[in-house]
Amino acid sequence: MRFSAEQIESPWLIRAYEPGRIRIGESEHLHGLLLMPERLLEPWPVESVKQLNRALVAQFIQYQPDLVLLGTGRRQEFPPPTLMAPLMEASIGYEVMDTAAACRTWNILLGEGRQVLAALMV
Repeated sequence: MRFSAEQIESPWLIRAYEPGRIRIGESEHLHGLLLMPERLLEPWPVESVKQLNRALVAQFIQYQPDLVLLGTGRRQEFPPPTLMAPLMEASIGYEVMDTAAACRTWNILLGEGRQVLAALMV
């Protein structure tokens, strides 16, 4: 699925997503990644929600985003609330959605200048 972007000037704009592949700018990524408005952190070694753990959630907090978008692949799959509780304790919101929706949401929030971290499973 190609995304059209209007007037967003960023090297981290998501141009397209399909299961197994994300195109950011002109680069294709075939693995999970962490994406912030000022940097791309890859690879992110998570392929399913079952692989999430406290250390990975602590990594999200380390980057101090206002919001975490968790893209869980082809289908929306919620992690246990107790696993994500440290985000709420750190006053960081989070949204869980399939990766296609997370990519679209990322582009919108990027265009708004929001401090968001996208954790995307392909």
